Amino acid sequence: GRRLLLSTPIFYANGPPHIGHLYSALLADALHRHRRLRGDGPGRLSTGTDEHGLKIQQAAAAAGTSPPELCERVSGLFRRALTQAAVSFTDFIRTSEPRHRRAVRHFWGALRDSGALYKGRYEGWYCTPEECFLPESQLAERRDAQGRPCKVSLETGHQVHWTKEENYMFRLSAFRGPLRDWLRDTPQAIAPGPFYQRVRRWLEEEDLPDLSVSRERSRLRCGIPVPGDPTQTIYVWVDALVNYLSVVGYPEAHGQWWPAARHVVGKDILKFHAVYWPALLMAAGLAPPEQILVHSHWTVRGQKMSKSLGNVVDPAVCVDHYTVDGFRYFLLRQGVPERDCDYYEEKVVKLVNAELADALGGLLNRSTAPSINPSNTYPSFSQSCFPKVVDCREAGGLGRACAEDYELVASVASLPLQVAACFEGFQIYKALERLALCVRQSNAFFQRHKPWKLDRADPT
Repeated sequence: GRRLLLSTPIFYANGPPHIGHLYSALLADALHRHRRLRGDGPGRLSTGTDEHGLKIQQAAAAAGTSPPELCERVSGLFRRALTQAAVSFTDFIRTSEPRHRRAVRHFWGALRDSGALYKGRYEGWYCTPEECFLPESQLAERRDAQGRPCKVSLETGHQVHWTKEENYMFRLSAFRGPLRDWLRDTPQAIAPGPFYQRVRRWLEEEDLPDLSVSRERSRLRCGIPVPGDPTQTIYVWVDALVNYLSVVGYPEAHGQWWPAARHVVGKDILKFHAVYWPALLMAAGLAPPEQILVHSHWTVRGQKMSKSLGNVVDPAVCVDHYTVDGFRYFLLRQGVPERDCDYYEEKVVKLVNAELADALGGLLNRSTAPSINPSNTYPSFSQSCFPKVVDCREAGGLGRACAEDYELVASVASLPLQVAACFEGFQIYKALERLALCVRQSNAFFQRHKPWKLDRADPT
């Protein structure tokens, strides 16, 4: 089998984990476990924390601590949350690690040597909480707390300020053609399909201005200095994204794994992963990742999770309350990558009780009941009960089995291929739907035949 690196995004270390973080990790973990179960070849699952940027500085100041101390604590929270939820990661990368800093410096050198970087004067509307410049099309006119006119981000409502500074720029505009060609030649590169189409539209219809990839060191100290220019800090686009290369030993040993990589990411970071990252890789002489798997967000009772609303769901509490398997099952069964999913406690209880405790638990109890299966063995399949038929509707009169029983046998026989197709199509929720259907069919089989009423002394 071939090698494959599966990755979650690296999670921003300015606050504790929530269920959206865990959902990203569980999707990647499920894919990793399924590959391992099938024996598809060597695999790695990477995750970690992004410890760069102004928001880290601000969060540390608010907490009365230093950025390294804050990152050490929050990174530990993420590692514990993922371990507690049985995420089988093989690599945990922190952007503060020496191996990552070395990889970023080397990658920067590759961009510089290819002519993809230049120093330019950059000015525009800068949003400090989002750490990015925003075009006029993404802004709205509002009034601040003092009633003065101001501009805010349409998406987040955060206020923006006109900022001028000299930064290093990446020639993103030069990569519109290569990015279009990449997507045309590899339509499976971004899944599910609606997200692929979204990126195609960006490349066809929207401006693709050059990207500011550094910040003045005086303003952003929490990051890696630009090699040869200590007045500038390498910005997050380059720093954070290179984690996927750091994990596989860039710049020396990455060839064993890259570009056999699949990134699982939330839709909010789609542009970074599907436009900026492939362009940066091309500029550095590397191939884009094999696939970018995109999922939507979790809301809580129809509202976006936020600290101000006090509705952030702590995965550690959920895992404790609903069990590891119960909560993993809920997120993977209810999460549909193409659309936002809503969380509330009653929904978890209803699903876990119905499909795990009642249906699966009931089936297990029936299958292992001493009155039916005293030796607790897997009984062999009885051909006499299931004579061969061309069509399950012909079953009547040939044996004890009826048409529904033949449908169950066919369901179970086709299940491995169905599940594999669902996993390959990044539709894990559909794989679990198929499994839940088989469990229901199996319980119906018991109900129809009531084996606990059969005379065990009668050989028929």
